Amino acid sequence: MGRWRPPGEKSTALITREGHERLKAELEDLWRVRRPEVVIALTAAAAEGDRSENAEYHYRKKQLGEIDRRVRYLSNRLEVLRVVDTAPADPQAVFFGATVELELIATGALSRYRIVGPDETDASRGYISIDSPLARALLKKRIDDEVEASLPGGIQSFAVIGVDYSDLS
Repeated sequence: MGRWRPPGEKSTALITREGHERLKAELEDLWRVRRPEVVIALTAAAAEGDRSENAEYHYRKKQLGEIDRRVRYLSNRLEVLRVVDTAPADPQAVFFGATVELELIATGALSRYRIVGPDETDASRGYISIDSPLARALLKKRIDDEVEASLPGGIQSFAVIGVDYSDLS
């Protein structure tokens, strides 16, 4: 069986200034700090002799491959990303970078999400990808609009309570 995998879906090439800086810092750390450390450890492991039974050597080779793969991905991705750091002309509508407050119509539960690029999603912070079903359903909606989104738990109905772009500036 070969290593070929079908290409993944194309993701939206938008990112916030904060996310762009984070990806650049990760690339810099991988290239200037972690990779040289792994290369030194790999060289030391290779000097120990028989590589066929050298677990440290095999581990470091694998680790170096993972770092190189991530560096290649980040280098290519940073070239195509477009940084969005200004609020849209209509701040009452939901677009990229918006922090949206929603009310689940069935229970009245409130939730808050920020629509960001696919490279900076973070569920613990409430950052959802612009490519997610909920974000797609929210785009161009306004305060007091109702939205239906197909989520893993089924179709849910939400009401848009608030839209804020203060995190973009």
